[in-house]
Amino acid sequence: MDWKANIIDDAAALRELLASIRTIAVLGIKTESHAGQPAFYVARYMADAGYDVIPVPVYYPEVTEILGKPVYRKLADIPIDVDMVNIFRRSQDVAPHLDDILAKKPKAVWMQLGIRDDEVARKLAEAGIKVVQNRCLMVDHRQLAGR
Repeated sequence: MDWKANIIDDAAALRELLASIRTIAVLGIKTESHAGQPAFYVARYMADAGYDVIPVPVYYPEVTEILGKPVYRKLADIPIDVDMVNIFRRSQDVAPHLDDILAKKPKAVWMQLGIRDDEVARKLAEAGIKVVQNRCLMVDHRQLAGR
């Protein structure tokens, strides 16, 4: 299969992807004290929409729980399968997480609006992982999942 088929950017494929996931690890999630920032409220929205959201903050070493869920410091440490990794990192900070993402083997990786790394996207797609770049998960979920 051509790896480019794993790069998702049309409404039908996005709708299908959203319907196929239940568990979302949020890499770069913020804490409740940052409730006004997308890196928190998008995760809360997805949790409220019925998804199992697993917090993977990059900062806040003292925090052990976000959204009432235990925090993990690496994706590979999450003890269950993850359907999607939702990334809240600057574009230039995505590549250092590539090995951790590949070790976890999610079905999909979603880079939030403003986040794009074509080289990382290619490597993920070549590994059979579906990739969405530069799109807001909450906005697309509202439009495509009928909420």
